[in-house]
Amino acid sequence: MLHRFLSVIFISLSLLVATTPLSAQSDSELEEAIAGAMGAMDAFMLGFNARDPQAWAASLNYPHVRFASGGVTVWESAEEFAETRAFETLPQTGWDHSHWLTRDVTLASPAKVHIATLFQRFNSDNEIIGTYQSLYIITNIDGHWGTQARSSLAP
Repeated sequence: MLHRFLSVIFISLSLLVATTPLSAQSDSELEEAIAGAMGAMDAFMLGFNARDPQAWAASLNYPHVRFASGGVTVWESAEEFAETRAFETLPQTGWDHSHWLTRDVTLASPAKVHIATLFQRFNSDNEIIGTYQSLYIITNIDGHWGTQARSSLAP
């Protein structure tokens, strides 16, 4: 029953998106937004792989929300986010670095871009330890493109 309900919602939203006029958004505005969003995702991964909490925090917009591991976490500021313990806990799982496999734009406007991703985590021998799907919502706040929300199937 829930699956049927969600299917109806998805179809309705798809029709809404497909029939919404894009005349107010030029191709160049959308291309610029997508480029800004991809740059934010590059900065995210660079800061993450460098294990640099300040650089990683700077790649985000706030409040920042993460849906993962059955929970929701909200960070109100870059300072709060930079206190993350991810670089203490992730290496305990064997993680050394991560890479994007795919980044597919699913929705774009001049101020917000949704990107469905597939990424992999690797150990220090460059062996794959996990492959995960996720959705990133990248926003432009006061000229700064940053990840504002992400939902991941990664632990």
